[in-house]
Amino acid sequence: MTFKTTISTILTLAVILFSARSISQNEGISNYKKYFAFTQTGTQKFLIIRQYQKAGKQFYIGVDFSDLSTRIFASDDIKTVPANWEKIQTDYKDTPYIQAINFTRQQSLNLQDSGISNGYPEEKGITLTIDLCPSGKPLDRIIFTSLINEFGKIEKPVPLALSITGKFMLSHPDDMQWLKNREASNDIRITWINHTYNHFYNPKLPLAENFLLKPGTDINFEILETEKALLERGLLFSVFFRFPGLVSDQSLIEKVTGYGLIPIGSDAWLAKGQTAHDGNIVLIHGNGNEPLGVKDFLKLLQDEKSAVTNKEWLLYDLRESVEDEFEK
Repeated sequence: MTFKTTISTILTLAVILFSARSISQNEGISNYKKYFAFTQTGTQKFLIIRQYQKAGKQFYIGVDFSDLSTRIFASDDIKTVPANWEKIQTDYKDTPYIQAINFTRQQSLNLQDSGISNGYPEEKGITLTIDLCPSGKPLDRIIFTSLINEFGKIEKPVPLALSITGKFMLSHPDDMQWLKNREASNDIRITWINHTYNHFYNPKLPLAENFLLKPGTDINFEILETEKALLERGLLFSVFFRFPGLVSDQSLIEKVTGYGLIPIGSDAWLAKGQTAHDGNIVLIHGNGNEPLGVKDFLKLLQDEKSAVTNKEWLLYDLRESVEDEFEK
């Protein structure tokens, strides 16, 4: 073998090794699944609800029983003890997390708007949820800029919740980056709600056969793929879930809560003519498909402008609202 051939071989091997290393470093999430276990950091106990692998390492996602926050754990940093979901619901029935889940299960007889539909009743203001269903239209950024302008001086970052679908993330990369930038600049604080991946809807079908109630729907895919899509974009989902169309039945509620998720409804869907009052969980769509709801919300902001300035009408964090509702 000549010197030139040897150098060429070494360079080729180096390129192969570098490429393999790059692929490994950028390896996506795999083996993502529902998994229940306990872990503890100091005196704080978490319930692990997901397990996955990335770049050859194992990770978990846990939820705090008290404040409902979620957190990513590397397997090297914690020890886990496998747990049974049914036993968890019994042993931790007095925690805000399990109380919220059990409350939604009791509301499961409603075809529409099951789940937690209002926040802490003593709140002087609302909890805002913005749905981002699949859409060919751009994000209604005016909602966010208006919120920042009105609330930014008294509530920074401005708390809001986004019900996100996988298809919206897939087709709106620029809007997703814009939202990430607003959060990075501390303008807003987003609670990411799982709104399913596909958000199937057929206007010709009755509600009992529509949305997630469509026969053959893969609920495992709809939930887990949405969570994966968020994680792959550097975003962490919350424990909240919103049914597409706010449509569900008892069986579906049981399936969703069986993933450790808390269904969230709304008692003030503005585009439906419902009026927002103190303590309401308000619903508007920010995907360009509901201009009436956006218009009504912007009018609501103007009507409450004086109260906002005087800190008499505020926006509340969804997680904190639910925690306060069930905290003893």
